[in-house]
Amino acid sequence: MPLASQSRWRHLPNAISVLRVLLVAPIGWLLWHEQWRCALQLVAVAGVSDGVDGFLARQYGWQSRLGGMLDAIADKLLLVACFVILAWRQEVPLWLATIVCGRDLVIALGALGWRVLIGPIEPRPSLLSKACTLAQIIYLLAVLLALSHWPAPRSVSLAWLVAALCVASGVHYVLYWSHRAWRLRHADTLSPPGRGLG
Repeated sequence: MPLASQSRWRHLPNAISVLRVLLVAPIGWLLWHEQWRCALQLVAVAGVSDGVDGFLARQYGWQSRLGGMLDAIADKLLLVACFVILAWRQEVPLWLATIVCGRDLVIALGALGWRVLIGPIEPRPSLLSKACTLAQIIYLLAVLLALSHWPAPRSVSLAWLVAALCVASGVHYVLYWSHRAWRLRHADTLSPPGRGLG
């Protein structure tokens, strides 16, 4: 792709992430009113867009801190909204929605703590985190397929997979970022005057 075209399109991944954020409200409304098939279609669009924006950013070197933040926010808003509403409607287990929301709450509080104590944070989703997000999207699609009376994989097995990945990725985040914070703070303390992190 020519450099001029790359410059023109470099914000496309961010725009796709913003579009995914804008889909949260209509998806939530459709789920609340039990419009399962329409909700299924929009969740599928959101799921595909999650892969597309990441692919474009990596393929053309369009990654940015803003893009990473938008992508993470879009994913968490969409998934938490879907799990909360479906749990309220008793279409997904309450314990699973609690695990999903609890993991995201821990990550959000950790990011806030990092911002306050360390400085700006650059999102670095791990392979485990990406697998967790993918599993959640597949689980939601399976639930909505079943609610739409279409063939779907067994959601019970997927529920346990989602729960396991949520716990594993949540623990990984806590350990990884706690270790990084300790190293940075420790290095800053031991640095000679004028050679700190800043």
